[in-house]
Amino acid sequence: MTINWGSYAQPGLFDEWVTEKGRLRTGFGRLGKRFATYSMDALQDRSASLERAIKEQGVTFTVYSEAHGSIDRSWPLDLMPRILRRQEWLTIEAGLAQRVKALNCLIDDLYHDQRCIKDGVLPAFLLENSANFRPQCVGVNPPLGVWAHICGSDLVRHEDGRMYVLEDNLRVPSGVSYMLENRGVMKRTFPELFANFAIEPVDAYPSQLYDTLCALAPHRAQPEVVVLTPGVFNSAYFEHAYLAQQMGCELVEGRDLVVNSQDEVFMLTTRGRARVDVIYRRVDDAFLDPEAFNEDSLLGVPGLMRAWKAGKVALANAPGAGVADDKAVYCFVPDLIRYYLSEAPLLPNVPSYICARKDDRDYVLDHIDELVVKPVNESGGYGMLLGPQATPKDREAFRKKIQRNPRNYMAQPMLNLSTVPTFLGEAVEPRHVDLRPFILSGESVQVTTGGLTRVAMRKGSLVVNSSQGGGSKDTWVIDEGER
Repeated sequence: MTINWGSYAQPGLFDEWVTEKGRLRTGFGRLGKRFATYSMDALQDRSASLERAIKEQGVTFTVYSEAHGSIDRSWPLDLMPRILRRQEWLTIEAGLAQRVKALNCLIDDLYHDQRCIKDGVLPAFLLENSANFRPQCVGVNPPLGVWAHICGSDLVRHEDGRMYVLEDNLRVPSGVSYMLENRGVMKRTFPELFANFAIEPVDAYPSQLYDTLCALAPHRAQPEVVVLTPGVFNSAYFEHAYLAQQMGCELVEGRDLVVNSQDEVFMLTTRGRARVDVIYRRVDDAFLDPEAFNEDSLLGVPGLMRAWKAGKVALANAPGAGVADDKAVYCFVPDLIRYYLSEAPLLPNVPSYICARKDDRDYVLDHIDELVVKPVNESGGYGMLLGPQATPKDREAFRKKIQRNPRNYMAQPMLNLSTVPTFLGEAVEPRHVDLRPFILSGESVQVTTGGLTRVAMRKGSLVVNSSQGGGSKDTWVIDEGER
């Protein structure tokens, strides 16, 4: 038995590969027909080989639960790739670069003149009540004027076929290591497809990241770059170790670094102290420096903010960048693009409601059964309400949460996300997906071709987070036709 695309389509779903009439879409024909030549037994064998490779390479992620604490699990990768046509990708790439440029302008403005507030582009209350605005960063001028060097923006395709930006992640966005591992495993699983189809590579990311970080170095021609991790119990520790290894950098914890009286940062090694020039930090602001933020933090480095402000060390992402990583601020990004860049936005936002505004709040409270309600500063899919799928009790509880703290919530319509063919062991069925591309900002802006596709493995589910049962796919940007 092989894949029968004619019986694959399901009514009411927009599938990226197959039309409702069961025909492969333009740009997917040759690859779709190639997958249809594999028997189910052959696909099962390749899926088993893929899973073994992931286990052997130790590709894991951590799930937290109240009952069992932290649990390491093998990374879930689906056999079927997510395909994007190169022509569409060029628009996505330009739109993401445009977006991150505007966001960096916003962050710099908020820590200096706050022109966007004075000119009425961004409401003042968003800054006054921002959980991620850091007064300690006011007046700081980071290297190259860039605050968010690594960004991961989440994209979704709606049933109208268009891509929309769902949110921007500017603090310590994760997932790029899984994108790279997905590609490596898929290359070994389907070598013939990579030999015969023009699939854009992603493996330059570690060197691009390293070059981006080196460009931030305050002084030396050959800077010392380190990756700062909270430690082995962090859910993204695999990624921290992976990126350090791929870049040829030291992986350090806060206790491995010291700041001297001249505000210089040193790494403690078996050979003595070594000067550090650039820190790719995967520690949240609040725990980064006990002198400046949470005095009880054991994860950070005392004096690190002094060193950064003195220009003795570069930090990526810069402290305070999270002020733009706010789902309420997200609502204004199209206006901010027009304001800072004098350009029309290339990628649309999902229509959104800010509960801090009375009219929006009243609408959300009256239509909560139709909306997805999210806390503005949470990530990972936690703390949100899927209105159409929630119980009346849960909806009422969320109404009370919104009324108690409206600034902390925003809402969006529940989108009918696009689907992609997904291998389920004995059949290929459509499952909902999103996409997290990764953008590097330094001397220039670079968008990695593709990104991390997350997939909701349960039928009908829209929850793509791996911590809540989702999986992943390798993302192929491809020109139609074989080499």
